[in-house]
Amino acid sequence: MPAYYLEALTVCLGLVLLLAEAFVPSQRKAWVGLAASVGLVIILGLTFMVIGPDAKPEAGWAKWPLWQFMEFDSLARFYKGFAVLCTLLVVLMAVDHRRILARYTAQPGLEAGTGEYYALPVFACAGMMWMASVRDLAVAFVALELVTITFYIMVAYLRRSVGSLEAGVKYLILGALSTGFLVYGIAWIYGTTGTMNLDAISGMLGDGRGAEIQRTPLLFGIALLLVGLGFKVGAVPMQIWIPDVYQGAPLPTTAFLSVGSKAAGFILLIRVLEPFLGSELTARPVLGLLLVLAAATLLFGNLAAIAQTNFKRLLAYSSIAHAGFLLLALAAGVHTVAGLNAAGVVSFYLATYLLMTLGVFFILSQVRVQRDGEEIRDFNGLGKTHPRLALALTVLLASLAGVPLTAGFIGKFLVFAIAVKAGLWWGVAIAIIAAGAGFYYYFKVIRAVWWTEPNEGAPPIMLPPISKGCIAVLTFAVLVLGFWPQPIMALLR
Repeated sequence: MPAYYLEALTVCLGLVLLLAEAFVPSQRKAWVGLAASVGLVIILGLTFMVIGPDAKPEAGWAKWPLWQFMEFDSLARFYKGFAVLCTLLVVLMAVDHRRILARYTAQPGLEAGTGEYYALPVFACAGMMWMASVRDLAVAFVALELVTITFYIMVAYLRRSVGSLEAGVKYLILGALSTGFLVYGIAWIYGTTGTMNLDAISGMLGDGRGAEIQRTPLLFGIALLLVGLGFKVGAVPMQIWIPDVYQGAPLPTTAFLSVGSKAAGFILLIRVLEPFLGSELTARPVLGLLLVLAAATLLFGNLAAIAQTNFKRLLAYSSIAHAGFLLLALAAGVHTVAGLNAAGVVSFYLATYLLMTLGVFFILSQVRVQRDGEEIRDFNGLGKTHPRLALALTVLLASLAGVPLTAGFIGKFLVFAIAVKAGLWWGVAIAIIAAGAGFYYYFKVIRAVWWTEPNEGAPPIMLPPISKGCIAVLTFAVLVLGFWPQPIMALLR
């Protein structure tokens, strides 16, 4: 089965969901989310079965011009599966979060305005899957805009919530600004090299034609690209939108932005920078710029998170901090560790980040629904009233902090190992300080869970079956991968 079927099926699934929601009379809209989940499970299974043109070069479809703009390698397969799994979990989270969605989109108790919300992540998923396969800067821009425009709608979806509308306006304005930087950077690169095809640029830089390229305009174009993509991954100083947008957006949207959008930004960053990191003409300044971005992002994200009292906002700054660790791994360039290159380390880290972060967001979602709060104090005494839920939250937060025997520790260890191998000593020193700060603000939540008395009048938390199952599976996966990371390693290799 050709690989391009994955995106085609995903887009068709989104269209079918929109049409079904519009024409099937129903007071309850949760069935739309459940139907989307079934479709995404099928597509996730197909990601392990599809093949690219290299696997069957004699086939007619393998000779289509489409493959001049897209590729299908192990990294593309990994990130396509990543996008589908992330979307699946976000849709399931939205199903259990529908009480809040209904409150701010229609009359309380009605779900008339929530049906489209389950289809929108599917279209974003298609864009993220295309981003995993790009070989051309024009296609990269189109795929990125499909994801971004979908997120514009999802962030401002709660039209009766001032916070959601404000977050949507901020995201729209700053997102348009970042798009301008991205397009301008593509124009400079095209003007310098005469092509937008990444393979052609790589070949040009790798042979004698690289001497004919003007270095300064090319580096200026790359810097503009990094500004545009830095907005997507949450790198400093392009992170200004993240805290307010994460806090104001619907909680499933925040989870999707934190994991799915960040992963899509990093795979695009890996694809776009690959030709330039493999050339002596551009590798050194690009790696230096990545290291500076990583150091600034690590310091800002971790230090700013210390003072936060809103859990959702704390996770926003945490997201910035994790982007710093990922940028530090990319700054290692061509070095490898444990059989993984920089792109492999980033991918492993993102895989563990998906499990940890979405697990935390599932718990936060139910606290928001049942206690109507997102502050750290809303978790006070959770260990006494709901010990199993508190234990799951403790494991997930400990993993985000990088405690040994959790998946998060393996991810951070690989980042430190590849940075040390590359000799990025001052970057490693800043990362150590940042990791120490991370321990403080994550364990601040754990302290509230176990060592603070429960709030008077706080209602009990009854987990719906979907959230209960997802939290259990994600927590178990975080623990298992903490001492047996081979499944993710095998996928990446």
